[in-house]
Amino acid sequence: MTAKRKIRCGIIGCGLMGREFAVAAARWSALLDLQVQPEIVAICDLNEGLFDWYRSNFSSIKTVTTNYQDLLSQKDIEIIYCSLPHNLHEKVYIDIIQAGKHLLGEKPFGIDLSANQRILDTIQKHPGIFVRCSSEFPFYPGAHEIHKFILKNPWGRIIEVNAGFLHSSDINFEKAINWKRMIKINGEYGCMGDLGMHVLHLPIRAGWIPGKVFASLSKIVKQRPDGKGKVVPCETWDNASICCEVEHPAEKYTFPMTLKTYRIAPGEIDTWYIEILGTNFNARYSTKYPKTLQTLEYKNGGKQEWRNEDLGYASVYKTITGGIFEFGFGDAILQMWAAFLDEFNHRDKEIPFRCVTPQETALQHQILTAALTSGKTGEVAAVTKK
Repeated sequence: MTAKRKIRCGIIGCGLMGREFAVAAARWSALLDLQVQPEIVAICDLNEGLFDWYRSNFSSIKTVTTNYQDLLSQKDIEIIYCSLPHNLHEKVYIDIIQAGKHLLGEKPFGIDLSANQRILDTIQKHPGIFVRCSSEFPFYPGAHEIHKFILKNPWGRIIEVNAGFLHSSDINFEKAINWKRMIKINGEYGCMGDLGMHVLHLPIRAGWIPGKVFASLSKIVKQRPDGKGKVVPCETWDNASICCEVEHPAEKYTFPMTLKTYRIAPGEIDTWYIEILGTNFNARYSTKYPKTLQTLEYKNGGKQEWRNEDLGYASVYKTITGGIFEFGFGDAILQMWAAFLDEFNHRDKEIPFRCVTPQETALQHQILTAALTSGKTGEVAAVTKK
């Protein structure tokens, strides 16, 4: 067996998602047929209380710091995973790229459209640097099956597309405020910036780019406790429904697409879904029922019957896990990182399903900027494509 090439990685932002990457790296032996393997050698966060967990579980870590420049100055670090609040994306991502480090960054890849554009300008000036954006949910087996349908285009004429990401994390009015309720840190997009790339990942990959949108934005909880005995205003949007008009990229007819990013969706802990309805073929998948793919094939005069198929553990990248077992979020993280490092190691290779590209983050920003304009004005807004 050929030894895997170890790729030395650093983490900037050691919270929830930083830990998920670390655990994925620890599970790397579950993957088969990959020629590369991540090795976490450095971590950075302003909260030093996060360091002990990393130190106690990863002996490979040699650098532990509160200054991210310490990671950028280390010549042997190849890749940085950066998971920081949105207001820090522009500066830190640009610094990482200019330091010659490859990057997997978090969405929305800049607090707003102009910040995103400056990041992309920097990427263009450094063509040798490999950059992608995180989005895990399309690596679930059902989502991957839907992507394969998209490539085959079996729909006939698309009737409509519905996609969304639903949380119930903020339905508790007594929950203390966090940075996602603050415009200066999270940005004006609010829930759209935090959840929108997940929702748009497959539609953008399909080329279903809206020409115009109408958005209904909701601020449901207008104030929250600050954890210090006071009550402070919530500045960002809790929920967003975006109605889009899309022109089919090949066949040139238009169809409606609805996108939802909800932080207050009763009963929904962490639900990602997509539904595509067509005159010949229909498909839908939701992480609420992670094993179940639903399809409906129709011929004129025939029956209209939804078919439920249990997929089991059917991942993009093969693992030791038996096909009879269930797939979960940790598996999606592992698959996303496998796609990132596979493409990083083979830039010209045909990847079954690649991570979000910088250009796709720009399309996301163009759509969300139009939605923000629509939500503020109450009018339909055009999506400006650059």
